[in-house]
Amino acid sequence: MMGQRSGTVRWRFTILYAVVFLLSGIGLLVLTFLLSGGSSTTVAPVGGQPAQTGLAAAESRIRLLQEQLDTVHQQQTRQLLAGSVAALIVMAAVSLLLGRGLAQRVLRPLRLITRATRRISADSLDQRLAVTGPADEVKDLADTIDGLLERLEASFTAQRRFVANASHELRTPLATMRASLDVAVAKPDPAGSTLRLADRLRTQLDRVDHLLDGFLVLARAQHGALADAAPVDLADLVAAALDERSADAQSKALTVTVDLPSMTTCGSPALLARLVGNVVDNAVTHNENGGWIKISGVAREGEAVLVVETGGRVLDQADVERLMLPFERLGADRTGSAGLGLSIVASVATAHDGRLELLARPEGGLHVAVTLPAAVAAVSA
Repeated sequence: MMGQRSGTVRWRFTILYAVVFLLSGIGLLVLTFLLSGGSSTTVAPVGGQPAQTGLAAAESRIRLLQEQLDTVHQQQTRQLLAGSVAALIVMAAVSLLLGRGLAQRVLRPLRLITRATRRISADSLDQRLAVTGPADEVKDLADTIDGLLERLEASFTAQRRFVANASHELRTPLATMRASLDVAVAKPDPAGSTLRLADRLRTQLDRVDHLLDGFLVLARAQHGALADAAPVDLADLVAAALDERSADAQSKALTVTVDLPSMTTCGSPALLARLVGNVVDNAVTHNENGGWIKISGVAREGEAVLVVETGGRVLDQADVERLMLPFERLGADRTGSAGLGLSIVASVATAHDGRLELLARPEGGLHVAVTLPAAVAAVSA
């Protein structure tokens, strides 16, 4: 199909160039024919006093010469017409050859781009066309394809990394459950360890369930499924999230300060609740004993900004920015949560035309700011 389309375009260009050449040739030949036809002259009688002798013979001679000149002129006209027809036939053939050559010359960069693009597959997305030459339409097309390949490479790389990390995260609880079963079966009294085995399995199954739920939320947020959009008060979501994690905050003796005005945004209540819950959960889980959490907000024109700050050790900004990627954690510990919390926050914020900002505080701890469109701006949009 691609070859047929390319041939069709080539022949279209060939016919176009041939027609242009033929029209130019016909115009030139018609002009030449008109000029040659208009240059014929006639012999006029000799003026002055009429001759007294031989007048009849002279007039007869003049008529004879005039007839001979007319005959010669008609022969020249027929020869010129025949030569013009032959020239047009030759020019038609030459025009087709020249048109085909020009068409191939014009389409050559496109054929090179097509062959290079066909060689690029999912395993070689790092290749680029890198077309050189003047900044014309062909180079613009090649640069656009290179940009598309760059985005595809980034997307495929992120997908492979996500699948690899997800496989690792799922393998850990499954291996733990398998080991627990093997230990329970190997004991002399398997029935006596049933309750302890059930507790271990329940914990690991909850972990798997939480991980899969995170996958679903992350996929939904990345695809922007906001069919249930409605006005949501962020202050209510923060209060609900703090109430849910109050026991964990008390066990760590955390000091929680809330200075949050009523801020309404428009979006999916379930996704926004997960966003706020993950931010609060991250502040509680990754805090030190006896630490503190400060939750504030700014309701400015068109935006609602939720800010959550925590104390702790001094962090590297480069490591902090990686927390928005799935399965990224600070430190080498990979036995805790799935590492999807802040990546879900970033995806949900993006799905609501917002953004997540993570900053390492100079004095230690983390500054998390979630900016979302205010309800009025979201509705008017």
